[in-house]
Amino acid sequence: MSLPLDPSVRAPVSLAPGWRRTALSPLAIGLFVLAACAILLSLPISLPLGPMYWDVVVYIDGGWRVLSGQIPAVDFFAPIGPLGYWLFAAGMKLFPQAQPVLLAQWMVMPITLGALLPVLQRVDRGSRALALALLLPFLVFQLLPTNLEQYSTYPSFDGYGIYNRHVAQLLYPLAVALVFERRQRVLLCVVGAICTALFLTKITGFVAGGMLCAFAFAAGRVRLRTALGALLGFAVVLGLLQLGFGLTTAYLSDIALLVSMNEGVLLSRFLQASSLHFGILASGCLLVLTLLLTERRSVLADAQALSRHPLAARGWTTLLDRNAFWLAAALFAGLFFETQNTGSQAFLFVWPILLSIACNASRHSNRGTVAVLVLVAATAMPPFVNVLHRSSRAIVGQLAYPRVPVADLKMLFSVTQRPEVLERATAMLDNYAGFPDTYRDLATRGQLPTFGLYSDLDFQASLLMTFEEAVEAVRALEAERGVRFETVMSLNFVNPFPYLLERKAPLHIAIGADPFRAVPPLDAQTLEAVRDADLILYPTCPITTSNEELKAIYADGLKGRTTVPLGRCWTGYVRAGLSGTL
Repeated sequence: MSLPLDPSVRAPVSLAPGWRRTALSPLAIGLFVLAACAILLSLPISLPLGPMYWDVVVYIDGGWRVLSGQIPAVDFFAPIGPLGYWLFAAGMKLFPQAQPVLLAQWMVMPITLGALLPVLQRVDRGSRALALALLLPFLVFQLLPTNLEQYSTYPSFDGYGIYNRHVAQLLYPLAVALVFERRQRVLLCVVGAICTALFLTKITGFVAGGMLCAFAFAAGRVRLRTALGALLGFAVVLGLLQLGFGLTTAYLSDIALLVSMNEGVLLSRFLQASSLHFGILASGCLLVLTLLLTERRSVLADAQALSRHPLAARGWTTLLDRNAFWLAAALFAGLFFETQNTGSQAFLFVWPILLSIACNASRHSNRGTVAVLVLVAATAMPPFVNVLHRSSRAIVGQLAYPRVPVADLKMLFSVTQRPEVLERATAMLDNYAGFPDTYRDLATRGQLPTFGLYSDLDFQASLLMTFEEAVEAVRALEAERGVRFETVMSLNFVNPFPYLLERKAPLHIAIGADPFRAVPPLDAQTLEAVRDADLILYPTCPITTSNEELKAIYADGLKGRTTVPLGRCWTGYVRAGLSGTL
């Protein structure tokens, strides 16, 4: 797999003024984007509310816990690694009124650009066009909070699948370095930093990154000393986290628990991921076959040479270090990662390999060149066009959308949606509150009010409205009875109330509480924390299977509490020690 241009060769002297060439360098563009993002996060920006928007509330919950002194995995159970919560907590501190989806989307940018720009600076010496071709498409995906999957036909931005987008964005500089970087010291730093970030973000992303690194090692791109150095750096970071916080073993324990709760579905998930991303996979696999066909003579010759000396490392690198096998390895790693995802910027990191293939396409016959370029475009363009199209619709739609009618939700306030959706959200709240038996009966039958309730924009809008109603009801109750609830828990997928009320969240419980996939069995430590919570909130607009299951899981922690209605959509369970004031 040869580089299209040798990045160590300096480009001819440009006729453009020096300032213009400097301004268009990858480093200048990257720094400008970082500065622009910081400014935008400081401004009161709103975005159209999208399906499953409540995923961003999980970051708010985790970030607030971190700011309150809690340690992910040690003090609370989370569906993903700690890095996202640390970064979001830092963002909450720096930009307290930031639009939360933008904050969640952009918070990994210092890591991704920090790993990418040193490599692109070297590439830029050989070809400015190649460096920008690697940087600019990445920035489109990095800046726009839009998944490839679409769960609503109305224009909106995606507040779900955020950590999956983070993994795709982290894998991108890793792929660029493995394909275009020859300096082993730079490779050591990039591989060590990105693999550590992947491990602390999502374990399946770390495995996918490990697949890429293992193939690069087998193909001779990463030397043994470099691999060992990156592994040592990774081990040092995890060792320090263990010594300082006891985090590493707690995080590994959480991973094992999540795997045990979700085992037995990997094959079906492969089929689901293949179906969702069939266009990318089909085009990519056809491209692999086309490359192998056009290079069949050299592939067969290298394979025969290897068969005569199977232990020769040079024979393996000669055979494997070609575009077809790089693309096959990347597609498999991407498919493996997507097996666990509902939303993502899937296969983003395949672009550097496709770009290398396109730059080398002229080596084939005229017919082969055309076939390769067509398949490169068929693999790369649909995701790019999809994200740009959906994001453009959301930006244009935002101009005419009113805000969701809430005012006391801090950064959760900054969302809009079309008037018809908001009217329906208000009407459905009246319906949920007026006919609870209907929804209780559906929950008993294991059914939701609509099949895709959590994707419905009106449900996500009504959820924000109920958050505000609960906050107002809790404050009114405290003022009326002269009590203060210091620790607040929610029997729901999300718990924004410690953040909104500026209180504490109970230790040891699960956040992002999907009772069927991500809530471990109740143990003595967690039960004690639940019993110590001053106030536990249960939502009833509408009653759902998940909330009923959460109520059953934590039932022992509800015993002996005083039940208090909090507005029309929430029931409060007050700790016995405080009930005397109620």
